[in-house]
Amino acid sequence: MRRFSQKNHLVTLNEINITPLLDLAFVLLIIFVITTPMLEQSINLKLPSGGAEKSSTRKDQIRTIEVNPEGGYVIKGKKYTLDELERYLAAEFQKDPKLGIWLRADKKEEFGHAVEAMDVVRRLGIGKFDIATSPAKR
Repeated sequence: MRRFSQKNHLVTLNEINITPLLDLAFVLLIIFVITTPMLEQSINLKLPSGGAEKSSTRKDQIRTIEVNPEGGYVIKGKKYTLDELERYLAAEFQKDPKLGIWLRADKKEEFGHAVEAMDVVRRLGIGKFDIATSPAKR
């Protein structure tokens, strides 16, 4: 009589191995953490250094105005003229009175266009305003 051992029988798996699923989830999380700051910048600018470390304003209340050296303004990847920028910011400020503005401009360019954007923000009465800078070198 021939005997069969348990090693030769096929064993069905009753459980799902979640280790590969968790590995995939962590890889996707790392990718999102790395790419999210890159999505906020649409124009490659060299920012001046210095400034405050942190802001108390929530991210969803901030609109970042990027000043194009040619005189255009970019918010969330969309280009605006000065008049369009004023209309957009007025509508956003009317929706959220706690709106804050970050102004990004290249440190090598003249600040004429940036000053025009600052005047628009001041005219609209938006009190939370800051100029984006890169961290100071220590």
